[in-house]
Amino acid sequence: MSFSAEAGQRLAADAQQIIARYPVPRSALLPMLHLVQSEEGFVSADGVEFCAEQLDLTAAEVAAVATFYSQYKRHPNGTYTVGVCTNTLCAVMGGDAIFEELSEHLGVGHDQTTEDGAITLERVECNAGCDYAPVVMVNWEFFDNQTPTTAKDLVDELRAGRDVAPSRGAAKVCSFKEVSRVLAGFPDGRANEGVQAGGPTLEGTLLARRNNWTAPAMAAPVPAVPAEQVAAETTAASAGASGSDAPSVPAGTRERAGTVAGKPAGEATHGSQDNGSATTPPPKEG
Repeated sequence: MSFSAEAGQRLAADAQQIIARYPVPRSALLPMLHLVQSEEGFVSADGVEFCAEQLDLTAAEVAAVATFYSQYKRHPNGTYTVGVCTNTLCAVMGGDAIFEELSEHLGVGHDQTTEDGAITLERVECNAGCDYAPVVMVNWEFFDNQTPTTAKDLVDELRAGRDVAPSRGAAKVCSFKEVSRVLAGFPDGRANEGVQAGGPTLEGTLLARRNNWTAPAMAAPVPAVPAEQVAAETTAASAGASGSDAPSVPAGTRERAGTVAGKPAGEATHGSQDNGSATTPPPKEG
């Protein structure tokens, strides 16, 4: 493996802490992949082998998971992953324009990294910040209500090595390796969650409160038929069928059988069968 002896020992010790959280070792694979990513900045072939050995899995099983989720990188990633949401609402509010401006400004496309290794640019799926659209994520921290200009200023600050604070959440953005370790389940002690539900998020609730709006009462749930009753009715139906050419109707279904297509039973409908003869509609007058 390309890990140094010191790194290998450290990762092995951390891996055992992660594995101990789960009753079945293979359940630890997701945080384990974040752990190896925190060491090299991506999930390398050596990282795949390490996870496989620790969890008694095959390399193919580990690689199948690592290639399924977009948070796991299979090639070196930048210090900061800058993700621009281009899902419907953010796109309508300017997300596509922000991505295009950043792509030109940085000289990279989707999932590509700047030459200085600072920024990996991505189009990302919805991160549930629609009330602050358009949203840009930096290592999965929120930067709300962005414009092409503010987004370019943001990446310039990151490339200059300056600390930047997200709109909500942690006190500052940490590196991709650092956040990978946090996602592996090792808190860094720097999070300052603060107030997550800001004005746009609360506006609907406050509007309803000002206008005394309440949700309608829920209808009473339809009681479930006990399994014993279903079994008894099925048995009765089978017994009736064995002793007669016409199977008996299970109890509890007779009422429902009294209507056909919303009409009372016995009412003639065009195309229906009655005693083996098709009914015909009355002739039209004139």
